[in-house]
Amino acid sequence: MSTKKVALVVMLGLLLALLAACGGTEVVERVETVEVEKVVTVEVEKEVEKEVEKVVTVEVEKEVEVEKIVTVEVEAAAPAQQASRKDIRIVVVTHGQASDPFWSVVQNGVAQAAQDMGVTVEYQAPPTFDMVTMAQLIDAAVASEPDGLAVSIPDADALGDAIRAAVEAGIPVISLNSGSDVAEELGILVHVGQTEYEAGYGGGKRMAAEGITFGLCVNQEIGNVALDLRCEGFGDALAEDGIDSEVLAVDLADPVDAQQRVVAALTANPDIDGILTLGPTGATPTLAALQEEGLLESIKFATFDLSPEVLEAIRDGQMLFAIDQQQYIQGYLPVVLLTLYNTNLNTIANNVLMTGPGFVTQDTAAQVIELSKAGTR
Repeated sequence: MSTKKVALVVMLGLLLALLAACGGTEVVERVETVEVEKVVTVEVEKEVEKEVEKVVTVEVEKEVEVEKIVTVEVEAAAPAQQASRKDIRIVVVTHGQASDPFWSVVQNGVAQAAQDMGVTVEYQAPPTFDMVTMAQLIDAAVASEPDGLAVSIPDADALGDAIRAAVEAGIPVISLNSGSDVAEELGILVHVGQTEYEAGYGGGKRMAAEGITFGLCVNQEIGNVALDLRCEGFGDALAEDGIDSEVLAVDLADPVDAQQRVVAALTANPDIDGILTLGPTGATPTLAALQEEGLLESIKFATFDLSPEVLEAIRDGQMLFAIDQQQYIQGYLPVVLLTLYNTNLNTIANNVLMTGPGFVTQDTAAQVIELSKAGTR
């Protein structure tokens, strides 16, 4: 082979090698490009995942914050809503003694409600009608930090400060029997009872319908605002029909003296032909006075509240009627309502939860007598 041919072969080989080298590089570049694109794609996907995670995390954190807020609000109300009944202690302070036939029924209502609700209840009252002692009992009850307080309010001037102290201490307070006219301004949740003026007014209207010409209101607790309002309503109702009336004060703790005072009043004013007493402790000595003087046929006689003697007199036609304020539920309902307030934050919408007045007459006296044997009427 000539030198030229050899040179040509060498050059051809180099050219082929160069072409091969160029083609190989393109392949490598393609491979590397693909691999880089894969890597970039993976990185982008990772970044997207991170952003998604961030969004999800933020949403979850927002939900967690909402849960925190809800939890705090629920926990704030929990003490009242989740109280166990066996741990609830309620104090009841009234101006009436358990020896009084009216208040013994109130106390029976309190005791039954305590049993039915499964709560602890303490019933307290001064030994006599004594507002200073009653205020001290309320103060002592507040100091013991009960879960609820039920009180009668025969004299708001004497008891108002003690009751306000209970309200300011955060103790839920319900009034019963007396105090319907002042309960709202004292911050009391609800009054359980009757409106006394209206009850007396209703009694006066019934007496006027019986044709009396002069009425006597026998008040066994002068200074008890509730009883004063009863006499006031009675007198106003009679006055609307042109009938005069007067008030006679007697002492509920001295029935013999009360009987003598009634006799003296009838002797001093023979025009009296209608008498309304304000409770059994006034009705019993008045009934005895009328029997003693032989005046049961000539004088119309009625009373507030029930007792066995009162119901028997109505049944036998010796009394016209008794104004029934249902004292059993006056004792029962405050315990129930205070229990529900402590366990479920329940309240009554009205300022007064009316338990009366109702009227027991000769038509219904026999039925009520049977109920009274159980101490509930």
